[in-house]
Amino acid sequence: MEYKHFEIEKKWRKYWADNNTYKVFEDSSKPKYYVLDMFPYPSGAGLHVGHPLGYIASDIYSRYKKMEGFNVLHPMGYDSFGLPAEQYAIQTGQHPALTTKENISRYRDQLDKLGFCFDWDREVRTSSPSYYKWTQWIFKQLYNSYFDLKENKAINIEHLRIKLSENGTTNLNAYSDNKQNISSKEWDLMNAEEKEIFLLNYRLTYLADSLVNWCPKLGTVLANDEVVNGLSVRGGFPVEQKTMRQWSMRIKAYSERLLEGLNQIDWTDSLKEQQRYWIGKSFGCSVEFKLEKENTKFIEVFTTRPDTIFGVSFMVLAPEHPLVNKITTEDYLKNVTEYVKLASNKSDLDRQSESKHISGEFTGAYAIHPFTKKKIPIWIGDYVLLSYGTGAVMSVPCGDQRDYDFAKKMNLPIPNIFKSIDITTEAYSEKDALICDSQFLNDLTIDKAIKRAIHQIEEEKIGRGKINYRLRDAVFSRQRYWGEPFPVYYKNDTPYLIEDKNLPIELPEVDKYLPTEDGEPPLARSKKEDWNYTQGDKMEYNTMPGWAGSSWYFLRYLDPNNEKEFVSKEKLNYWKNVDLYIGGSEHATGHLLYSRFWTKVLFDLDFIPFDEPFKKMINQGMILGRSNFVYRVEGTNQFVSLSKRNDYSTTPIHVDVNLVDNDFLDIEAFKNWLPEYKDASFILEEDGKYKCGFEVEKMSKSKFNVQNPDDLIEKYGADTLRMYEMFLGPIEQSKPWDIKGITGVNSFLKKLWRLFHDSNNNVDVSDTPASKDELRALHKAIKKIRDDLNRYSFNTCVSTMMILVNELSALKSNTCFILNEVTLLLAPFAPHISEELWELTGNTPGSLTIQKYPIFDESHLLQTSYSYPVSFNGKMRFKKEFSLELKPNEIESLVLEMQETKKWIAEKQVRKVIVVPGKIVNIVLS
Repeated sequence: MEYKHFEIEKKWRKYWADNNTYKVFEDSSKPKYYVLDMFPYPSGAGLHVGHPLGYIASDIYSRYKKMEGFNVLHPMGYDSFGLPAEQYAIQTGQHPALTTKENISRYRDQLDKLGFCFDWDREVRTSSPSYYKWTQWIFKQLYNSYFDLKENKAINIEHLRIKLSENGTTNLNAYSDNKQNISSKEWDLMNAEEKEIFLLNYRLTYLADSLVNWCPKLGTVLANDEVVNGLSVRGGFPVEQKTMRQWSMRIKAYSERLLEGLNQIDWTDSLKEQQRYWIGKSFGCSVEFKLEKENTKFIEVFTTRPDTIFGVSFMVLAPEHPLVNKITTEDYLKNVTEYVKLASNKSDLDRQSESKHISGEFTGAYAIHPFTKKKIPIWIGDYVLLSYGTGAVMSVPCGDQRDYDFAKKMNLPIPNIFKSIDITTEAYSEKDALICDSQFLNDLTIDKAIKRAIHQIEEEKIGRGKINYRLRDAVFSRQRYWGEPFPVYYKNDTPYLIEDKNLPIELPEVDKYLPTEDGEPPLARSKKEDWNYTQGDKMEYNTMPGWAGSSWYFLRYLDPNNEKEFVSKEKLNYWKNVDLYIGGSEHATGHLLYSRFWTKVLFDLDFIPFDEPFKKMINQGMILGRSNFVYRVEGTNQFVSLSKRNDYSTTPIHVDVNLVDNDFLDIEAFKNWLPEYKDASFILEEDGKYKCGFEVEKMSKSKFNVQNPDDLIEKYGADTLRMYEMFLGPIEQSKPWDIKGITGVNSFLKKLWRLFHDSNNNVDVSDTPASKDELRALHKAIKKIRDDLNRYSFNTCVSTMMILVNELSALKSNTCFILNEVTLLLAPFAPHISEELWELTGNTPGSLTIQKYPIFDESHLLQTSYSYPVSFNGKMRFKKEFSLELKPNEIESLVLEMQETKKWIAEKQVRKVIVVPGKIVNIVLS
């Protein structure tokens, strides 16, 4: 019987589905292990070979842990809200729910073909009302909470109401950007609506005017990671900075908790460092610079270097700073207005990265230095961000390179406050100088000067020492249709929550998926009767962002069909948090920060028993595409082959890799590929072939380098594809996709198959005891594979199995015990062929996942004897096994007495016998 992958894989997929093999129940008799993949957005294009990389790794590890005796939860679902479906709906008029349903069906079919051990009864879809009902419920918990600075945790907002009623804002200890102090009497005099508006200053989710990335073409707000170089990632449309009334999440309150939590989890240093950088903790102080013409107003700055305060020669405000419009004088108004508009077209990320592009405008206004009382000119510059610190900087060009470059460009003074330091060519940012020309800071070291400056600033009541964080509150509103509706309605423009009994608030029908003519979100097109429940003057017309559903989906997998609560306490206490989470590095900040934030809030409110969602995190690397290029002679429809392209003026054009074999183009297929190439002509190599160029780059439809896994599964089988993707290299590293290597993995599986069969393809296994060599080869592999699995080195596991099968083939091994152990070793990697071989050797069908993974026995690697190659004048003639306990002279005597030795000596004289213990025996003859 030949290895027929198509029949075998179809058979076992059906068996697993019919027998619900991978359904998981809570079982207190077993230790739990929760393996999670970052769930996919189901696009219309389906999966390419880069997508399943992480899923294959998690599946291998899940199967391994099952065989180790763990009760393994390995679920899958879909992040099914998002812009692509909405954009398609705008173009076609088709409801996004229909598109999403079709795309999910395609994804499910592709995922099933790869043989994953997902418990599909636990599937979640973020766009399902039964799921987002609980996203809405979590939103309500955030809305009804504030962060208590004394308790360092979220507490129900009712406690805050009591405190305000008793003492007003005195000693409130509540995290807030609010600077309005009120008495208990003033609180009590407020009406209900006024109290609701005031509490928005403290709630963990709140409504406020925020500076956002607005994309007019997409008609929605975008997150920072959805904008590159002032353009939307999706569609490449212009994005501008705009102030809008938005829902936000007060994640900044959790900055310190988010930093501390990184010490509890097993993530890579680089991943933790990205989180730390995004949170951006810094120590320093705030300082007030009074305005020259309005002595009652001041500009507050935050600085980590208060020791340099006497080096301030100008100030820079973010273009969006609210003071810009108020302080700019008539003479400079036009230039400032134009600059502010230009800056609004750039994201914060772009502005931070444009270190070589220096720009700014003078406002015409001045501040007064708090110590020297000198006038300080006030500029605006887009390298200052409103979202960081106070949106204003005291510029010290002698100590900060960006300030230095700005001063040089704008011809501003650069006073030097560092003793014996040359700043003629660049700023001095080190911290080993002495301070000079700085009044009470003269001759102090940097560390001492910082402490002395903060003390003096606090003494004169012009600022205070403080900790600052780069992390900004997360904008939570999207002007989209295809997203979670808010459980919010309005009366007199004041937001109120809808009661739990009326959840979920479902998406209403609309006539178009575009914003209204007035610029309102698409939901504003709905009529009151289109909603399944309404209250007040109107419903909230914004929807939640995609990360709302993905921030807690790992919890819903524990109890996906529970209609009464988002997850039961019993299931939470059993499964707890995720043991292993695998996903792409593109989510290293946003998704992981938001998920960690929501987890901590739910923990604070006693809904879950842990405050970190993911214990172990692995970022899988990207599988890169190997693109091919043809070279079109400019101004013609003629294409020149690779080696001759330099003789012509050419333009490289991506060509579909499926039309190329080993870099040689199928010319006829190319001419039939697209209409514009129908009449193409070609300048070929000397052998009459057209050779393409190649480049390794991101796998993308636009580069025509996408490899569909369905084609490879049909040709080679899912087991081959699974093992090949692992064989490409370490899971964390990006690696190029090269189809040529897949045949080697397929040959390995065929060689494995032949171990179980005779030359006529009949099953041929023996009950004879395993030999020492077989056991040695097996246990050497068991040790290596177990060690590598425990450090997630899947590629070396595949290599070890290939070596093992080669060694057993050389030994002509067909011992049933050995082959069964090999099957168990292979089972997590290639489950279909393993199930088939397990059944062929007389085992219970479909029982692989409940078998024990092979155990390493060191005794089989302890050699008591060695097969010595016996050489004569350096030429090996035969081998003989001797105990490793024998001494060299004992081995020499035994060898010389052997008949085989006497035959090779014949009439010659033995001049010398060389014995190297555990290596060789060499007899030197005359």
